[in-house]
Order: sequence, then structure tokens, then C-alpha cells
Amino acid sequence: MSLTDTEVRKAKATEKAYRLSDSGSLYLWVTPAGGKLWRWAYKYEGKEKLMSFGKYPAVSLAFARERHAEARKLLALGLDPMAQRKAAKTAEKIAAGNSFQTIAGLWFEHWRVEKSRQHVDATRRRMEANILPLLGTRPIAEIEAPELVAMVKAIETRGAADLAKRALENTGQIFRYAIAHGYAKRNPASEIRPADILKPTHKTNLARIDAKDLPGLLRAIEVYQGTHVTRLAMKLMALVFVRTSELIGAKWSEFDMEGARWNIPAERMKMRDPHIVPLATQAIEILEMLRTLTGVSEWLFPGDRVATKPMSNNTILQALKRMGYQGRMTGHGFRGLASTILHEQGYDHEHIELQLAHAPRNAVSAAYNHALYLEPRAKMMQAWADYLERTQRGGVVLPFRGSAA
Repeated sequence: MSLTDTEVRKAKATEKAYRLSDSGSLYLWVTPAGGKLWRWAYKYEGKEKLMSFGKYPAVSLAFARERHAEARKLLALGLDPMAQRKAAKTAEKIAAGNSFQTIAGLWFEHWRVEKSRQHVDATRRRMEANILPLLGTRPIAEIEAPELVAMVKAIETRGAADLAKRALENTGQIFRYAIAHGYAKRNPASEIRPADILKPTHKTNLARIDAKDLPGLLRAIEVYQGTHVTRLAMKLMALVFVRTSELIGAKWSEFDMEGARWNIPAERMKMRDPHIVPLATQAIEILEMLRTLTGVSEWLFPGDRVATKPMSNNTILQALKRMGYQGRMTGHGFRGLASTILHEQGYDHEHIELQLAHAPRNAVSAAYNHALYLEPRAKMMQAWADYLERTQRGGVVLPFRGSAA
């Protein structure tokens, strides 16, 4: 006689455990504590075996019968149902251990060495927000190109085409790591080009004014109505044209005032190479003024609200906005302006690129980081500072008097 749902539901615990039999040797084992377990007794190669299908009511009578029927099919094929289930669980564990998320974590720890904290954090956020939600649980060896296409296009639909390209690049790096360490045999990301799946986009450079508008900007900075620290930050940015993150993260310990140089450590640079910024006399004057304002802090530009951290990355951009330069100028724009004008004046391209920290990572980069072309770069930076000072005072773009020779 087969069991009914009512019989299973109404089965009560007694002092001793007992069974309620269903068809095909499936039965419900009722324990003194009131537990109800689905079990199946069978023989395999002459040995008695007992297989469990779960606990009622989490596993209903109908579901227990389905599991029982699947197990009996395996037995009919000459396979041990319990051994097959154990093998399946082992395969699941292996698949979980080889999931894309697991291998991505291994790659990330390997890749992050000698990368800047800013670069590492940006890559981690990109993975967590865009890649892992779609691919993380998948066994890495089973992922195919269409899945990567779906991921990339999902990012593109948010209007983040550049982010979609970076996500595809990171995914390819993870697959290369997986192949190198035996977790996968092919890299589906290498079979895809961004141009094959993404709509073409027109690259737009960060906003910056033309050289003819430089006098007006310099004068606007000089009379800026915000805080003195922000005004001096913009003045120093114009003089040294480093990246905004490098400027706002500057610490007093990095400055050699007697040697007139700013030594930015490798961990704060985008390319993870130490960078030297020769300081013109005008830059030294600004630093001396800053010392009276922020000298008690470790930062040149401590935050307004939290003095133990540097000012926000958005501070200079907001100041330019208040001055009427929204969409026309950014902190990064000072780099482009300096590069354009210095090139027009005939300064050595290599000297300019080194000062912009665009130097290629090759065998000579280490030598550059400490002293390469320091003297001609110091002369160039002083000439640039003199040029800005004359232009600001004159209110027009004046001739560049520095020597590019």
C-alpha cells in the first residue's frame, strides 16, 4: 500500500522510532523526537545500503518519490545511486572552487602587486559592480563568448561604453590567468573585439580652455572668493600640472624646499614610478603661504570637514564651476594647456612627457625617476612659472621668454 499525504502529515512520534512504508522500498522514518526522514533500502553488489532523500515537510511525499524513482533508474543501469550522488556533489564543489568569482579573486591578488591604490580600488569596484554579478557563479571553464557579450552590452545600455571595454579587458586578463594555472583551456574574451559588439563612440577629451583664454582664468583664480587653500591649490596646479589626485594627496613630507623639488612616491603615481617635480620660485612661494595655513596637518590640502583626510577630488572642479568655467575647464585641463604651450615653444618632447609622468615603462624609467633630465626640466618649469605670472599680470597671452634650447 502506498502512503498518502494525510498519513505522512498525521504520523506521530512514539517512544521508539518506526517506519511507514511506501512503494518500491521507500519509507518514512519517524523518530522519537518527531523527525520524519525519507529513506530507501536497496542492495548493490550484494551489500545492503540505505539512502536518504531528505526531511519532511521540506521534502514532500511527491518530491521524495521523484528522487526515489531517479535513484532506482541508476540502480537499474548497474550504478550505485549513493556513489553517483557523492560524485555529483564532489563535482559541484570543484565547480564552485573553479567559479569565475574564485579565479577572479586569485587573479586580482596576483595582479594588484605594485599597482597604485587608486587603480586597484577602481578595478575592484568595476569587477564587483559589472562583472561578478553576471559571471561570478559560473564555472570558469564553461563560460562562452555569448555570455561575455551579454555582460558587455548590459554595461553599454547604462551609457558606459568605456567601462564596458575595460570590463571586457579585465575579463580577458582573468581568463589568461585561469589558463596559465590550469583552471581553463581557452579565453573566450580573446574571440571578441569591442568594435564587434559596441556602438562607435566619439572620444571627448577632458574640458580645457584655449591658450587665448588662459589670462582670464589666471586672473579669476587670483581673485577667487572661496577658501584660500582652494585658491592656492589651483595656483599650484597651474604651476606644476600634476594629476589632480597627485596634487590633493600631497604631503608636506614629500617636499624638499631647499632642493626646490617635490618627490612624489611611487605608490601615489598612476604608473607606480616615483616622480620628481622641480619647483619654480613661484611654487615655493605658494608652499610657504600654504605652510602658514595647513602646516599643522600632514596634508598640504586637508579636507574642510575631515582634516585627517585630504580635500575632495571634486574641490577644484567645483571651484572652477563657481568661477564660471563649468564644462570649459577641469583640474586635468592644466596638464593639456601646459603640454600644448610648451610644445609650441619648442621644448623637448621627452622633457615635457617626463614632466607629465607619461614616460614609457622601460629600462631607463628608473633612472628618470631619480634624476633623468632634472636640470633641463627645472629650467623648463621655471620658464613656465614666469610665463604664467607675466600672462596673469598682463591680462593677455604674452610672448614666452623661456629658452627651449
